[in-house]
Amino acid sequence: MATTAQLFEEPFDADEYIERLAWRTPGGGSKGGAEAFDPKRLLEEFENHIEELKQLDEKIQRRVEKLEHQCHREAKEFAHKVQDLQRSNQIKEAADIIQKLHLIAQELPFDRFADVKAKIASKYHDLERQLIQEFTAAQRRGEIGRMREVAAVLLHFKGYAHCVDVYIKQCQEGAYMRNDVFEDTAVLCQRVNKQVGEVFSSPETVMAKLIQNIFENKLQAHVKEKLDETRHSDVEQYLKNLYDLYTRTTTLATKLTEFNLGSDKHTFLSKLIKSIFSSYLESYIDMEREYLRTRGAMILQRYYDSKNHQKRPIGTGSIQELKERIRQRTNLPLGPSIDTHGETFLSPELVVNLLQETRHAFERCHKLSDPSDLPKNAFSIFLLLVEHLCVEHIDYALEIGLSAIPSSDAKNANLYFLDVVQQANSIFHLFDKQFNDQLMPLISSSPKLAECLHKKKEVIEQMEVKLDTGIDRTLNCMVGQMKHILATEQKKTDFRPEDENNVMIQYTTACSKVCAYVSRQVEHVRKSMDGKNVDTVLTELGVRFHRLIHEHLQQYSYSSMGGMLAICDVAEYRRCAKDFRVPLVLQLFDTLHALCNLLVVAPDNLKQVCSGEQLTNLDRNLLHAFVQLRVDYRSARLGRHFS
Repeated sequence: MATTAQLFEEPFDADEYIERLAWRTPGGGSKGGAEAFDPKRLLEEFENHIEELKQLDEKIQRRVEKLEHQCHREAKEFAHKVQDLQRSNQIKEAADIIQKLHLIAQELPFDRFADVKAKIASKYHDLERQLIQEFTAAQRRGEIGRMREVAAVLLHFKGYAHCVDVYIKQCQEGAYMRNDVFEDTAVLCQRVNKQVGEVFSSPETVMAKLIQNIFENKLQAHVKEKLDETRHSDVEQYLKNLYDLYTRTTTLATKLTEFNLGSDKHTFLSKLIKSIFSSYLESYIDMEREYLRTRGAMILQRYYDSKNHQKRPIGTGSIQELKERIRQRTNLPLGPSIDTHGETFLSPELVVNLLQETRHAFERCHKLSDPSDLPKNAFSIFLLLVEHLCVEHIDYALEIGLSAIPSSDAKNANLYFLDVVQQANSIFHLFDKQFNDQLMPLISSSPKLAECLHKKKEVIEQMEVKLDTGIDRTLNCMVGQMKHILATEQKKTDFRPEDENNVMIQYTTACSKVCAYVSRQVEHVRKSMDGKNVDTVLTELGVRFHRLIHEHLQQYSYSSMGGMLAICDVAEYRRCAKDFRVPLVLQLFDTLHALCNLLVVAPDNLKQVCSGEQLTNLDRNLLHAFVQLRVDYRSARLGRHFS
């Protein structure tokens, strides 16, 4: 028979219980039963059952003890709650009484009721202190309801503000465990914002006071530590830190506007930010300018040092400089040009570094400048960029490039100025892009816009003068090289061959070499220029090329076969002129080709040819001059056609 607690339920009869136990045990019944009576087996069963009863008793006892312990604990907790409620009510009652007494005591004359007033004041302060201690303890336990009750009581006491201070101090404990004070602040304020509404009757005031406390203590100390350690030792890092700290502070302030902080939270937060950064922002632009001035000079010097180049002084007023400027602007041979060995002294890497430093400066200027000072500060940064990039680098390279252009009569001259032009144009496009993308938004609505545009225009015009001068002198050099080829390669016998019947060439050697040279220069111009500048320069080169050939052909006299060869040369020059892709140049060579026909046309047909479409509008003196180049001019009396 299983031993369970149900066997002992009321009413319980011990004799009946034993009888049932014996009856159910095999061999434990009466002698007349189905099995013989076995006293040993019955005894063994009784002993086993007694052991089970002992175990059951222990189990029940443990359960009883557990229930008793639980009952005592709940009774104790209940008693505490009752006491707390009673004490809470006594506090409220006492607070109400002492508050009224304190107000009444203010009206009592001091000389007659000094002792009474002192006792009331003492009791007032004791109770106030007890309430604050109770609030503090409740906050540590996380008992929001109790905190709310005590705060409501303290609301009418002078120590209510102290209660708020205690709350603000305690809610910050353990809140700044990471290295990111801004993220910690955002998380803390998010958490506290959910709680203050459950505790205080004016949560917006408490939140504002918490944020003010954080800004004036935690954030201000953090900013001071980060900036003071680099302010005098590492200006670059200081400016980066200032920008980063100010940006993160304003970003944090934007997040905090989500909370109810009173009627004018934007002004409130702005004042807090200003209280932290005002001393740093006052001197910001001076430090920015000084850093850019020093950094720009260092970048420039590092580049020229890498080229093992000592910068030449520009604008010193020396005799040598005067000679150089005269040589640059004229073709007078005032001594040899300098040899740059093909170096343009323009560096894409240097330009990128300067523009990147300026971009960072514009970003800092935008963030850290007072709105009223922003255009002025941005303009001062722009002037430094002009000084370092446009004057000290591009303009200097143009000066050197101009000095390196050989005279027009130089032989086999290497013309590197077009490479300078190409790189200068590329650099100025980058400069212009930064002007439009980063400076314009900062000054577009201010009077500084006109000043910036004027300065930019001034810089462009100064560079264009030097570019135009350099290109003009380079074109002169090209024409000079063509002259040299013609002078050395063109023979008088080319156009008056000894054997008129044995001319095997299509065009002269001089023509072939000039065309090859011109084609290379046309390609060079296309690579060095962009936009309309290509057509402008090629037009000028084409006109000079035509003038040279026109004048060159007039130096010779032509036999019939020589005239045919001259026509072949001009046809080749015209084919070369097509590469210019300039209609005017091609038209000039078409006309020259028509003029050359006067060298071979039959005398009787001269008048008809001169009246042709391409020659009819030309000056008759020019036509006559070409006819005079024929060897048969006098013998055939060709001049009569122009009399």
